[in-house]
Amino acid sequence: MSARPARRLRVALPLLAVIAATTAIPRAEAADLTETALWPNTPAARQQAETLLQRLNADLLSHPSATLTLDRWCRIHGLASPARVAAEPVHDAYLPPTAAQRQLLAVAPDTPVIHRRVRLRCGGYVLSEADNWYVPSRLTPAMNHQLETSDIAFGRAVQDLHFRRHTLAVRLLWHPGTSDGGGEMHIPASVLQHQAVLVLPDGTPFSEVIETYTGAVLAFPPH
Repeated sequence: MSARPARRLRVALPLLAVIAATTAIPRAEAADLTETALWPNTPAARQQAETLLQRLNADLLSHPSATLTLDRWCRIHGLASPARVAAEPVHDAYLPPTAAQRQLLAVAPDTPVIHRRVRLRCGGYVLSEADNWYVPSRLTPAMNHQLETSDIAFGRAVQDLHFRRHTLAVRLLWHPGTSDGGGEMHIPASVLQHQAVLVLPDGTPFSEVIETYTGAVLAFPPH
């Protein structure tokens, strides 16, 4: 770890911006498995889809770990049994941290920052693709070993840090809108994106994440 002491992240809460579609936030590539159940193209089904996406968004905003939130979502909606999210690494996707990200993470130019891109899968469904830049010196050796050698999701690996999550931006990538009736509803590959920074209990930042949630979060029949 660099000799320069880590600065505590000073975040005015709530720090949340709903970003317009033209804002240049890096987007993860669409996941390869985003199959959804067949939703009818009706006003009632579109309203239900809108309500569910707003509920997922609220759950993500109100809990520190996106991984554990997706575990619950997968279990409640019966997407898999056991309902446990695993991280599928995406290789050859390295993105070095920018100067702005190093400033956000409060690290010196020579401090190692690791980039990890994964698809978060529950059973046969890829629910999210996440880019994560984290400071390994602020994790334990056991946590680093798990992240380097297994399919464990980041939030599960670091949960013993009792971290907090500060959301920096939210992009609603799809609004179900209204229906002209007939056929099946088209649910796009990407429906929601979050950008957040994770901090230790003393306020020290250790990770920035950009998470793109896929249409597979609705891969169950409408009620």
